Amino acid sequence: MIAIFFPKLYIFLMNQNECGENNKIHDKNNAEGKSSVKIASCATVTSGMSGVSALIFTVILVGLGERIGERFLPVYLVTMGASMIAPSILNGLDNFLSAVYSFPGGWISTKFGYKKALLFFNIFAITGYLIVILFPGWISVLVGSVFFLSWSSLSMPAYMDLIRNEIPKNKQVFGISVHSLIKRIPMALGPLLGGFFVDRFGIEKGIQIAFIIATICSILGIFVQQFVLKDESRIVKKADRSESIFNILPWKFPYEMKIILISDILAKFCSQIPYGYIAIWAMEYEGGAQINATLFGILTTIEMSCAILSYVLIGFLGDRFKKKNFVMATFVLYTLFPLALLISKNFVLLVLAFIIRGFKEFGEPARKAQIMDFAPEGKKSLYFGAFYFYRDVIVTFGVILGGILWMLKPELNLISAALFGLSSALVYAFLGV
Repeated sequence: MIAIFFPKLYIFLMNQNECGENNKIHDKNNAEGKSSVKIASCATVTSGMSGVSALIFTVILVGLGERIGERFLPVYLVTMGASMIAPSILNGLDNFLSAVYSFPGGWISTKFGYKKALLFFNIFAITGYLIVILFPGWISVLVGSVFFLSWSSLSMPAYMDLIRNEIPKNKQVFGISVHSLIKRIPMALGPLLGGFFVDRFGIEKGIQIAFIIATICSILGIFVQQFVLKDESRIVKKADRSESIFNILPWKFPYEMKIILISDILAKFCSQIPYGYIAIWAMEYEGGAQINATLFGILTTIEMSCAILSYVLIGFLGDRFKKKNFVMATFVLYTLFPLALLISKNFVLLVLAFIIRGFKEFGEPARKAQIMDFAPEGKKSLYFGAFYFYRDVIVTFGVILGGILWMLKPELNLISAALFGLSSALVYAFLGV
Protein backbone atom coordinates (compact mmCIF):
# COMPACT_ATOMS: atom_id res chain seq x y z
CA MET A 1 0.00 0.00 0.00
CA ILE A 2 2.89 2.38 0.74
CA ALA A 3 4.30 1.71 -2.72
CA ILE A 4 0.97 2.59 -4.32
CA PHE A 5 -0.09 5.68 -2.40
CA PHE A 6 3.22 6.98 -1.02
CA PRO A 7 5.89 6.14 -3.60
CA LYS A 8 8.25 8.78 -2.15
CA LEU A 9 8.19 7.08 1.23
CA TYR A 10 8.48 3.68 -0.41
CA ILE A 11 11.58 4.62 -2.41
CA PHE A 12 13.06 6.30 0.66
CA LEU A 13 12.58 3.26 2.88
CA MET A 14 13.89 0.87 0.23
CA ASN A 15 17.14 2.84 0.04
CA GLN A 16 17.74 3.43 3.74
CA ASN A 17 19.42 0.08 4.37
CA GLU A 18 21.73 0.62 1.43
CA CYS A 19 22.67 4.09 2.63
CA GLY A 20 23.20 2.84 6.17
CA GLU A 21 25.42 0.00 5.02
CA ASN A 22 27.43 2.39 2.87
CA ASN A 23 28.06 4.64 5.86
CA LYS A 24 29.16 1.65 7.94
CA ILE A 25 31.60 0.59 5.24
CA HIS A 26 32.93 4.13 5.11
CA ASP A 27 33.46 4.27 8.89
CA LYS A 28 34.95 0.82 9.17
CA ASN A 29 37.30 0.71 6.20
CA ASN A 30 37.88 4.41 5.63
CA ALA A 31 38.04 3.56 1.93
CA GLU A 32 37.47 7.03 0.61
CA GLY A 33 37.13 6.22 -3.08
CA LYS A 34 34.80 3.30 -2.60
CA SER A 35 32.69 4.97 0.07
CA SER A 36 32.43 8.20 -1.87
CA VAL A 37 30.84 6.38 -4.77
CA LYS A 38 28.30 4.68 -2.55
CA ILE A 39 27.46 7.81 -0.56
CA ALA A 40 27.07 9.76 -3.79
CA SER A 41 24.64 7.08 -4.94
CA CYS A 42 22.56 7.58 -1.80
CA ALA A 43 22.69 11.35 -2.21
CA THR A 44 21.43 10.97 -5.75
CA VAL A 45 18.43 8.99 -4.55
CA THR A 46 17.67 11.55 -1.84
CA SER A 47 17.96 14.50 -4.20
CA GLY A 48 15.76 12.74 -6.71
CA MET A 49 13.08 12.31 -4.08
CA SER A 50 12.00 15.95 -4.36
CA GLY A 51 11.44 15.54 -8.08
CA VAL A 52 9.32 12.43 -7.50
CA SER A 53 7.26 14.30 -4.90
CA ALA A 54 6.73 17.23 -7.26
CA LEU A 55 5.72 14.84 -10.03
CA ILE A 56 3.06 13.15 -7.88
CA PHE A 57 1.74 16.35 -6.35
CA THR A 58 1.45 18.34 -9.57
CA VAL A 59 -0.06 15.50 -11.61
CA ILE A 60 -2.84 15.20 -9.02
CA LEU A 61 -3.23 18.93 -8.39
CA VAL A 62 -3.14 20.27 -11.94
CA GLY A 63 -5.00 17.21 -13.23
CA LEU A 64 -7.75 17.88 -10.69
CA GLY A 65 -8.10 21.41 -12.02
CA GLU A 66 -8.22 20.11 -15.58
CA ARG A 67 -10.95 17.54 -14.85
CA ILE A 68 -13.15 19.42 -12.37
CA GLY A 69 -15.38 21.14 -14.94
CA GLU A 70 -14.53 19.28 -18.12
CA ARG A 71 -17.33 16.70 -18.03
CA PHE A 72 -20.02 19.37 -17.61
CA LEU A 73 -18.91 21.64 -20.43
CA PRO A 74 -21.34 20.13 -23.01
CA VAL A 75 -24.26 20.96 -20.69
CA TYR A 76 -22.81 24.43 -20.14
CA LEU A 77 -22.53 25.05 -23.89
CA VAL A 78 -26.18 24.20 -24.56
CA THR A 79 -27.36 26.11 -21.46
CA MET A 80 -25.51 29.22 -22.62
CA GLY A 81 -27.26 29.17 -25.99
CA ALA A 82 -25.08 27.03 -28.24
CA SER A 83 -26.64 24.60 -30.69
CA MET A 84 -26.67 20.85 -30.09
CA ILE A 85 -23.72 20.49 -32.47
CA ALA A 86 -21.46 22.49 -30.12
CA PRO A 87 -20.69 19.56 -27.76
CA SER A 88 -19.56 17.52 -30.76
CA ILE A 89 -17.32 20.37 -31.88
CA LEU A 90 -15.79 20.51 -28.38
CA ASN A 91 -15.19 16.76 -28.35
CA GLY A 92 -13.65 16.85 -31.83
CA LEU A 93 -11.48 19.76 -30.78
CA ASP A 94 -10.31 17.79 -27.76
CA ASN A 95 -9.25 14.81 -29.89
CA PHE A 96 -7.58 16.98 -32.50
CA LEU A 97 -5.65 19.06 -29.99
CA SER A 98 -4.51 15.95 -28.13
CA ALA A 99 -2.75 14.87 -31.31
CA VAL A 100 -1.42 18.26 -32.35
CA TYR A 101 -0.10 19.37 -28.96
CA SER A 102 2.06 16.29 -28.36
CA PHE A 103 4.70 17.41 -30.86
CA PRO A 104 5.18 21.02 -29.67
CA GLY A 105 5.03 19.74 -26.10
CA GLY A 106 8.04 17.54 -26.74
CA TRP A 107 9.84 20.26 -28.71
CA ILE A 108 9.39 22.89 -25.97
CA SER A 109 10.51 20.46 -23.27
CA THR A 110 13.64 19.56 -25.27
CA LYS A 111 14.40 23.16 -26.23
CA PHE A 112 13.96 24.77 -22.80
CA GLY A 113 13.97 21.86 -20.34
CA TYR A 114 11.03 20.29 -18.54
CA LYS A 115 11.05 22.84 -15.69
CA LYS A 116 10.51 25.85 -17.95
CA ALA A 117 8.23 23.82 -20.18
CA LEU A 118 5.88 22.95 -17.32
CA LEU A 119 5.78 26.64 -16.34
CA PHE A 120 4.72 27.57 -19.88
CA PHE A 121 2.14 24.78 -20.09
CA ASN A 122 0.54 25.84 -16.80
CA ILE A 123 0.33 29.47 -17.89
CA PHE A 124 -1.13 28.34 -21.23
CA ALA A 125 -3.89 26.38 -19.44
CA ILE A 126 -4.56 29.22 -16.98
CA THR A 127 -5.14 31.54 -19.95
CA GLY A 128 -7.99 29.28 -21.06
CA TYR A 129 -9.49 29.12 -17.58
CA LEU A 130 -9.45 32.92 -17.28
CA ILE A 131 -11.20 33.34 -20.64
CA VAL A 132 -14.13 31.25 -19.38
CA ILE A 133 -14.16 32.94 -15.95
CA LEU A 134 -14.02 36.52 -17.23
CA PHE A 135 -16.17 36.12 -20.35
CA PRO A 136 -19.03 33.69 -19.57
CA GLY A 137 -20.61 32.19 -22.67
CA TRP A 138 -20.37 29.25 -25.02
CA ILE A 139 -18.06 31.03 -27.48
CA SER A 140 -15.55 31.71 -24.69
CA VAL A 141 -15.55 27.99 -23.82
CA LEU A 142 -14.67 27.02 -27.39
CA VAL A 143 -11.95 29.69 -27.53
CA GLY A 144 -10.65 28.91 -24.05
CA SER A 145 -10.62 25.17 -24.72
CA VAL A 146 -7.80 25.69 -27.21
CA PHE A 147 -5.73 26.61 -24.15
CA PHE A 148 -7.06 24.54 -21.24
CA LEU A 149 -7.48 21.30 -23.19
CA SER A 150 -3.75 21.40 -23.88
CA TRP A 151 -2.37 20.43 -20.48
CA SER A 152 -2.30 16.63 -20.68
CA SER A 153 -0.84 16.40 -24.18
CA LEU A 154 1.63 19.25 -23.80
CA SER A 155 2.91 18.12 -20.42
CA MET A 156 3.31 14.39 -21.07
CA PRO A 157 6.70 14.63 -22.85
CA ALA A 158 7.97 16.95 -20.09
CA TYR A 159 6.84 14.52 -17.37
CA MET A 160 8.48 11.61 -19.20
CA ASP A 161 11.70 13.63 -19.35
CA LEU A 162 11.34 14.44 -15.64
CA ILE A 163 10.93 10.75 -14.79
CA ARG A 164 13.96 9.90 -16.90
CA ASN A 165 16.15 12.44 -15.06
CA GLU A 166 14.79 12.07 -11.52
CA ILE A 167 14.44 8.31 -11.24
CA PRO A 168 17.21 5.70 -11.68
CA LYS A 169 17.05 3.94 -15.04
CA ASN A 170 16.30 0.54 -13.47
CA LYS A 171 13.22 2.07 -11.79
CA GLN A 172 11.84 4.10 -14.67
CA VAL A 173 9.07 1.66 -15.61
CA PHE A 174 7.97 1.85 -11.98
CA GLY A 175 8.04 5.65 -12.19
CA ILE A 176 5.96 5.72 -15.37
CA SER A 177 3.52 3.25 -13.79
CA VAL A 178 3.08 5.51 -10.76
CA HIS A 179 2.56 8.49 -13.08
CA SER A 180 -0.11 6.60 -15.03
CA LEU A 181 -1.76 5.42 -11.82
CA ILE A 182 -1.94 8.79 -10.09
CA LYS A 183 -3.42 10.36 -13.23
CA ARG A 184 -6.53 8.29 -12.44
CA ILE A 185 -7.01 10.07 -9.10
CA PRO A 186 -8.06 13.46 -10.55
CA MET A 187 -10.07 11.63 -13.21
CA ALA A 188 -12.19 10.19 -10.39
CA LEU A 189 -12.28 13.17 -8.01
CA GLY A 190 -12.62 16.03 -10.50
CA PRO A 191 -16.13 15.19 -11.79
CA LEU A 192 -17.35 14.64 -8.22
CA LEU A 193 -16.29 18.14 -7.18
CA GLY A 194 -17.56 19.64 -10.44
CA GLY A 195 -20.92 17.92 -10.01
CA PHE A 196 -21.22 19.30 -6.48
CA PHE A 197 -20.63 22.87 -7.65
CA VAL A 198 -23.06 22.53 -10.58
CA ASP A 199 -25.80 21.08 -8.33
CA ARG A 200 -25.18 23.64 -5.59
CA PHE A 201 -24.79 26.83 -7.65
CA GLY A 202 -26.26 25.99 -11.05
CA ILE A 203 -24.47 25.23 -14.30
CA GLU A 204 -23.26 28.76 -15.12
CA LYS A 205 -21.97 29.73 -11.68
CA GLY A 206 -20.81 26.17 -10.95
CA ILE A 207 -18.59 26.09 -14.05
CA GLN A 208 -17.12 29.48 -13.13
CA ILE A 209 -16.28 28.24 -9.63
CA ALA A 210 -14.82 25.04 -11.07
CA PHE A 211 -12.54 27.05 -13.36
CA ILE A 212 -11.51 29.38 -10.53
CA ILE A 213 -10.41 26.31 -8.56
CA ALA A 214 -8.66 24.98 -11.66
CA THR A 215 -6.74 28.25 -11.91
CA ILE A 216 -5.72 28.05 -8.25
CA CYS A 217 -4.59 24.43 -8.69
CA SER A 218 -2.44 25.40 -11.68
CA ILE A 219 -0.86 28.32 -9.80
CA LEU A 220 -0.03 26.04 -6.86
CA GLY A 221 1.39 23.54 -9.35
CA ILE A 222 3.66 26.25 -10.76
CA PHE A 223 5.07 27.03 -7.31
CA VAL A 224 5.75 23.36 -6.57
CA GLN A 225 7.40 22.74 -9.95
CA GLN A 226 9.58 25.85 -9.90
CA PHE A 227 10.77 25.60 -6.29
CA VAL A 228 11.19 21.83 -5.97
CA LEU A 229 12.44 20.62 -9.35
CA LYS A 230 16.14 20.77 -10.15
CA ASP A 231 17.42 23.06 -12.88
CA GLU A 232 17.64 20.75 -15.86
CA SER A 233 20.42 22.80 -17.43
CA ARG A 234 22.80 20.78 -15.25
CA ILE A 235 21.63 17.59 -16.90
CA VAL A 236 21.01 18.34 -20.58
CA LYS A 237 23.56 20.18 -22.69
CA LYS A 238 22.42 23.09 -24.81
CA ALA A 239 23.92 21.46 -27.84
CA ASP A 240 21.50 18.60 -27.46
CA ARG A 241 18.51 20.92 -27.86
CA SER A 242 19.27 22.29 -31.29
CA GLU A 243 17.14 19.79 -33.22
CA SER A 244 14.54 21.43 -35.46
CA ILE A 245 10.97 20.32 -34.97
CA PHE A 246 10.66 19.84 -38.75
CA ASN A 247 13.50 17.32 -38.82
CA ILE A 248 11.75 14.82 -36.53
CA LEU A 249 9.92 12.87 -39.21
CA PRO A 250 8.70 9.31 -38.59
CA TRP A 251 10.98 7.74 -41.20
CA LYS A 252 13.93 9.39 -39.41
CA PHE A 253 13.08 7.67 -36.12
CA PRO A 254 15.54 5.06 -34.86
CA TYR A 255 14.59 1.62 -36.19
CA GLU A 256 13.27 0.42 -32.83
CA MET A 257 11.00 3.46 -32.52
CA LYS A 258 9.64 2.91 -36.03
CA ILE A 259 8.55 -0.62 -35.11
CA ILE A 260 6.88 0.56 -31.91
CA LEU A 261 5.16 3.38 -33.83
CA ILE A 262 3.78 1.03 -36.49
CA SER A 263 2.64 -1.52 -33.91
CA ASP A 264 1.08 1.15 -31.71
CA ILE A 265 -0.81 2.72 -34.60
CA LEU A 266 -2.30 -0.66 -35.50
CA ALA A 267 -3.19 -1.32 -31.84
CA LYS A 268 -4.84 2.09 -31.49
CA PHE A 269 -6.87 1.46 -34.63
CA CYS A 270 -8.03 -1.71 -32.88
CA SER A 271 -9.05 0.41 -29.89
CA GLN A 272 -10.62 3.37 -31.70
CA ILE A 273 -12.66 1.54 -34.34
CA PRO A 274 -15.23 0.24 -31.80
CA TYR A 275 -14.61 2.91 -29.13
CA GLY A 276 -17.68 5.07 -29.77
CA TYR A 277 -20.00 2.08 -30.06
CA ILE A 278 -19.10 -0.03 -27.02
CA ALA A 279 -21.94 1.37 -24.91
CA ILE A 280 -24.40 0.94 -27.80
CA TRP A 281 -23.33 -2.68 -28.28
CA ALA A 282 -23.71 -3.44 -24.56
CA MET A 283 -26.93 -1.51 -23.91
CA GLU A 284 -28.99 -1.14 -27.08
CA TYR A 285 -27.86 -3.43 -29.88
CA GLU A 286 -30.20 -6.38 -30.34
CA GLY A 287 -27.29 -8.77 -30.78
CA GLY A 288 -25.66 -7.62 -27.54
CA ALA A 289 -26.43 -8.09 -23.85
CA GLN A 290 -28.83 -5.08 -23.67
CA ILE A 291 -27.92 -4.18 -20.09
CA ASN A 292 -29.01 -1.00 -18.31
CA ALA A 293 -26.91 2.11 -17.61
CA THR A 294 -26.19 1.13 -14.01
CA LEU A 295 -24.65 -2.16 -15.04
CA PHE A 296 -22.64 -0.41 -17.72
CA GLY A 297 -21.32 1.94 -15.03
CA ILE A 298 -20.26 -1.11 -13.02
CA LEU A 299 -18.40 -2.41 -16.06
CA THR A 300 -16.52 0.89 -16.27
CA THR A 301 -15.58 0.62 -12.60
CA ILE A 302 -14.32 -2.94 -13.16
CA GLU A 303 -12.25 -1.75 -16.11
CA MET A 304 -10.69 1.11 -14.14
CA SER A 305 -9.91 -1.18 -11.19
CA CYS A 306 -8.12 -3.63 -13.48
CA ALA A 307 -6.22 -0.78 -15.13
CA ILE A 308 -5.00 0.46 -11.75
CA LEU A 309 -4.02 -3.08 -10.74
CA SER A 310 -2.11 -3.48 -14.00
CA TYR A 311 -0.09 -0.34 -13.26
CA VAL A 312 0.77 -1.68 -9.81
CA LEU A 313 1.88 -5.02 -11.25
CA ILE A 314 3.99 -3.55 -14.04
CA GLY A 315 5.48 -1.08 -11.57
CA PHE A 316 6.99 -3.94 -9.58
CA LEU A 317 7.75 -6.32 -12.45
CA GLY A 318 8.55 -4.07 -15.38
CA ASP A 319 12.18 -3.34 -14.48
CA ARG A 320 12.92 -6.98 -13.62
CA PHE A 321 12.04 -8.54 -16.97
CA LYS A 322 12.46 -7.61 -20.61
CA LYS A 323 10.13 -4.76 -21.58
CA LYS A 324 9.15 -6.47 -24.84
CA ASN A 325 7.24 -9.19 -22.96
CA PHE A 326 4.93 -6.65 -21.33
CA VAL A 327 4.41 -4.60 -24.48
CA MET A 328 3.60 -7.79 -26.38
CA ALA A 329 1.02 -8.72 -23.73
CA THR A 330 -0.68 -5.35 -24.24
CA PHE A 331 -1.00 -5.82 -28.01
CA VAL A 332 -2.47 -9.30 -27.47
CA LEU A 333 -5.03 -7.91 -24.99
CA TYR A 334 -5.94 -5.16 -27.46
CA THR A 335 -6.74 -7.95 -29.95
CA LEU A 336 -8.79 -10.00 -27.50
CA PHE A 337 -11.11 -7.24 -26.30
CA PRO A 338 -13.22 -6.75 -29.48
CA LEU A 339 -13.45 -10.53 -29.86
CA ALA A 340 -14.59 -10.86 -26.25
CA LEU A 341 -17.13 -8.10 -26.84
CA LEU A 342 -18.36 -9.86 -29.97
CA ILE A 343 -19.40 -12.98 -27.99
CA SER A 344 -20.69 -11.08 -24.93
CA LYS A 345 -24.40 -11.83 -24.96
CA ASN A 346 -24.91 -11.39 -21.20
CA PHE A 347 -23.53 -9.37 -18.30
CA VAL A 348 -21.12 -12.05 -17.06
CA LEU A 349 -19.39 -12.23 -20.43
CA LEU A 350 -19.26 -8.43 -20.56
CA VAL A 351 -17.49 -8.46 -17.19
CA LEU A 352 -14.83 -10.75 -18.63
CA ALA A 353 -14.49 -8.51 -21.69
CA PHE A 354 -14.02 -5.39 -19.56
CA ILE A 355 -11.46 -7.14 -17.36
CA ILE A 356 -9.48 -7.74 -20.56
CA ARG A 357 -9.99 -4.10 -21.52
CA GLY A 358 -8.67 -2.93 -18.16
CA PHE A 359 -5.59 -5.13 -18.21
CA LYS A 360 -4.61 -3.97 -21.70
CA GLU A 361 -2.87 -1.12 -19.84
CA PHE A 362 -0.45 -3.74 -18.50
CA GLY A 363 2.36 -2.96 -20.94
CA GLU A 364 1.71 0.77 -21.35
CA PRO A 365 4.48 1.96 -18.97
CA ALA A 366 6.97 -0.46 -20.53
CA ARG A 367 6.09 0.83 -24.01
CA LYS A 368 6.59 4.45 -22.93
CA ALA A 369 9.88 3.50 -21.31
CA GLN A 370 10.99 1.84 -24.56
CA ILE A 371 10.18 4.99 -26.53
CA MET A 372 12.35 7.01 -24.14
CA ASP A 373 15.10 4.38 -24.25
CA PHE A 374 15.30 4.33 -28.05
CA ALA A 375 15.02 8.10 -28.56
CA PRO A 376 18.36 9.92 -29.06
CA GLU A 377 20.03 11.34 -25.95
CA GLY A 378 19.28 15.00 -25.34
CA LYS A 379 16.22 14.84 -27.59
CA LYS A 380 14.11 12.26 -25.79
CA SER A 381 11.12 14.44 -24.90
CA LEU A 382 11.14 15.88 -28.45
CA TYR A 383 11.00 12.41 -29.99
CA PHE A 384 8.44 11.28 -27.41
CA GLY A 385 6.16 14.18 -28.38
CA ALA A 386 6.72 13.51 -32.08
CA PHE A 387 5.85 9.85 -31.57
CA TYR A 388 2.46 10.71 -30.05
CA PHE A 389 1.82 13.45 -32.60
CA TYR A 390 2.19 11.13 -35.59
CA ARG A 391 0.39 8.28 -33.89
CA ASP A 392 -2.64 10.29 -32.78
CA VAL A 393 -3.02 12.16 -36.08
CA ILE A 394 -3.07 8.88 -38.03
CA VAL A 395 -5.31 7.11 -35.51
CA THR A 396 -7.89 9.89 -35.82
CA PHE A 397 -8.92 8.18 -39.07
CA GLY A 398 -9.72 5.06 -37.05
CA VAL A 399 -12.73 6.86 -35.58
CA ILE A 400 -14.04 7.57 -39.08
CA LEU A 401 -13.38 4.00 -40.21
CA GLY A 402 -15.19 2.70 -37.12
CA GLY A 403 -18.32 4.65 -38.02
CA ILE A 404 -18.32 3.33 -41.60
CA LEU A 405 -17.84 -0.27 -40.46
CA TRP A 406 -20.59 0.03 -37.84
CA MET A 407 -23.07 1.29 -40.43
CA LEU A 408 -22.19 -1.66 -42.66
CA LYS A 409 -22.54 -4.17 -39.82
CA PRO A 410 -21.69 -3.92 -36.09
CA GLU A 411 -20.04 -7.33 -36.07
CA LEU A 412 -17.80 -6.21 -38.94
CA ASN A 413 -16.68 -3.31 -36.80
CA LEU A 414 -15.47 -5.61 -33.99
CA ILE A 415 -13.88 -8.21 -36.28
CA SER A 416 -12.00 -5.53 -38.19
CA ALA A 417 -10.76 -4.06 -34.92
CA ALA A 418 -9.44 -7.45 -33.84
CA LEU A 419 -7.60 -7.86 -37.15
CA PHE A 420 -5.83 -4.56 -36.59
CA GLY A 421 -4.91 -5.72 -33.09
CA LEU A 422 -3.57 -9.02 -34.41
CA SER A 423 -1.48 -7.13 -36.98
CA SER A 424 0.05 -4.98 -34.24
CA ALA A 425 0.99 -8.07 -32.20
CA LEU A 426 2.56 -9.83 -35.20
CA VAL A 427 4.59 -6.77 -36.29
CA TYR A 428 5.95 -6.26 -32.80
CA ALA A 429 6.57 -9.96 -32.15
CA PHE A 430 8.72 -10.47 -35.25
CA LEU A 431 10.33 -7.03 -35.64
CA GLY A 432 10.26 -5.46 -32.18
CA VAL A 433 13.20 -5.38 -29.78
